[in-house]
Amino acid sequence: MEAPPDALAPGGSTSVAVRAAKDVTFGSVAGMVAKVFEHPFDLTKVRLQSQVLDATARFSGPIDCLRQTWLKEGFRGLYRGLPAPIVGAMTENAALFLSYNELQNALRWVTGQPLPQELSLGQLGIAAAGAGAITSFFLTPIELVKCKMQVQMLMTPALALETAGATTAGSIPPAAPSPKLPGPISVLTSVVRTTGLRGLWLGHTGTLIRETGGGAAWFGSKEAVACLLLARRNATQEPGSTSKPELMVWESAVSGACAGVSYNLALFPADTVKSAMQTEAELRPRKAGEPAPTFGGTFRAMYKAQGLRGLYAGCGITVARAVPSSALIFIIYDRLSSHFA
Repeated sequence: MEAPPDALAPGGSTSVAVRAAKDVTFGSVAGMVAKVFEHPFDLTKVRLQSQVLDATARFSGPIDCLRQTWLKEGFRGLYRGLPAPIVGAMTENAALFLSYNELQNALRWVTGQPLPQELSLGQLGIAAAGAGAITSFFLTPIELVKCKMQVQMLMTPALALETAGATTAGSIPPAAPSPKLPGPISVLTSVVRTTGLRGLWLGHTGTLIRETGGGAAWFGSKEAVACLLLARRNATQEPGSTSKPELMVWESAVSGACAGVSYNLALFPADTVKSAMQTEAELRPRKAGEPAPTFGGTFRAMYKAQGLRGLYAGCGITVARAVPSSALIFIIYDRLSSHFA
């Protein structure tokens, strides 16, 4: 089987490196900007997901969660745990766009399709699912830290002090403690110290399912809607051209918004189970000797507790914030890609 044409051409390796660098840079910038916008809504989603297995719910819904967070924790509370998702968004989008584009080139090579020829929607879905699966391995440890930080203020006072390292054996915590909560590095090192490196991938099954199916839905929806919008204004690819017709800003926004909705609706229960698993140690500590939570066991417990409603806890606000957030990601990525083509 012959190698891809661009790899054989003079300077081909350089063009591959430049293309990869652009994907990483553009994806990182897009993810970082979008995450700053959406973080309060993501925090709300995680807190709603984490209370499904509680005997008494702390929040009656997303608006109540946002209101209580604002009243009790202020503006800073709405952005609790932001450093981890900023890193996560940069990593996720960089890995997604890089993997997605390189897997497309790999499919062209395997099927013998020339570079200018566009892949079918099914082939794009395969590349997107593969990109999501690859990204999940990088994303799980970052999301673990993020979720743990987002529920720190929901912990009991004694447990919060213990987590912050503020108590000693036999000490009695004050009536109204205000412990200095651990930051992302402290949370990360605590997980490694107590569960080893393997513990950083707690909940990975949920992330893998969500990112694989969600990646296919995200890119697939974006590509499908973008093609419809291009056809609507009769924008076609020039014969022999190696680049797609350029999307207008509003076309990137609409196709990106549709992608965000598809991604979150595709396999949302997997994300709910993941969040519950990753916050169990903070909100529902297990007794010594009890086995660690499993994806299947947590899924069954959540379904038994609240049925489908529990598995879709926080879905409404997640889909609502995904519309502007995903639109913003694709506007930034498409504009950067067009400007620095």
